[in-house]
Amino acid sequence: MRSAIVPIRRDAKGRVVMLDQRQLPFEEVYLTFATGEEVAGAIRDMVIRGAPAIGVAAAMGLALGARRLEDDGFAEGFGALCEAMAASRPTAVNLFWAIDRVKAVVAGHAGPLDALRERLDALATAIFDEDIAINEAIGAHGAEVVPAAATILTHCNTGSLATAGFGTALGVVRAAVAAGKRVAVIADETRPYLQGSRLTAWECIKDGIDVTVIADNAAGHLLQRGAIDLAIVGADRIAANGDAANKIGTYQVAALCARHGVPSRRARAGGQDFVLTAPGAFSSLRRPSSGGLQQMYAVIKTGGKQYRVEQGDVVTVEKLEGGSGDAVSFDDVLLVGGDELKIGTPQVAGATVQGTIVEQGRARKIVVFKFRRRKNYKRKAGHRQYFTRVRIDQISA
Repeated sequence: MRSAIVPIRRDAKGRVVMLDQRQLPFEEVYLTFATGEEVAGAIRDMVIRGAPAIGVAAAMGLALGARRLEDDGFAEGFGALCEAMAASRPTAVNLFWAIDRVKAVVAGHAGPLDALRERLDALATAIFDEDIAINEAIGAHGAEVVPAAATILTHCNTGSLATAGFGTALGVVRAAVAAGKRVAVIADETRPYLQGSRLTAWECIKDGIDVTVIADNAAGHLLQRGAIDLAIVGADRIAANGDAANKIGTYQVAALCARHGVPSRRARAGGQDFVLTAPGAFSSLRRPSSGGLQQMYAVIKTGGKQYRVEQGDVVTVEKLEGGSGDAVSFDDVLLVGGDELKIGTPQVAGATVQGTIVEQGRARKIVVFKFRRRKNYKRKAGHRQYFTRVRIDQISA
């Protein structure tokens, strides 16, 4: 069952066309992006979301950017575009996977640049096609565990909108429906961004799949009553022993399924199973367990303000000395978290956070003054506020 939803594609001119997911479910709006920088901006602004979809968008954006670059200075311009793309969503694993694949093609190319551009176009198409094929394979395997009649709980959005156009966890639902099984979806709303109520429900309605939206905290009640047969969710990371990291709220779904998956429940067709789905790029098999998936973070202090940062984040701080590409170090580290929480007074001894400046800029800041003695009187004053955007490269303690 191919979905009618096409979240991303390229037009005849090679421009990238995306379904603006910020407008869903009320409006179906498609935006066209004519440069690689615009594609990076669309990823950053969440026009498109979901790691597989972001990986496809990155490949298409880099191929588009290569078409727009002049031969003179191509290497420098393409390197800068890759940096901008990497900074667009630092937590998306497929983003860097796609960028690395594109970089490998560029590094191994020795012929004319026009031939390289053709190769990058072909690679973007291949990444798109591969994602559809992987998702369909996930769907086919997952559909085998779905009973002939099933009510399935989902969390977040793992459908066409999060991929090139089929879905991982929701792809299992699509495959089960295509196999003739009677499936009803219970989509939890997934706060705080409401991907379940805004996106998953919209997808199901669009494809004619029975769906009901529930509040996140209603799942336990329905599981206790035996109204849900299984839960199918995606995974951002899966360790070698099966431990997984995913959208906040996934743990409580897993814990509730474990709590109510008692033998009397499992006697029913399907029982209360909890199924994880993810492409191979999401596996972290070198990590033996969930402890290895723990992301280290730090709280730094600069310019009188505090910032919580993780490796790969791009953080905007008050102006620092240096130019784009220069290394910076933050030594005023108030807290380091990860496998072990470290708190220092006034800072964690020996801890440093290192990064690279990606942008120096300024923005106009408007300050509104109100005068109580004169009704409805306001005065605006503006001044230029300088800022520095820094990519966090390493946290050590």
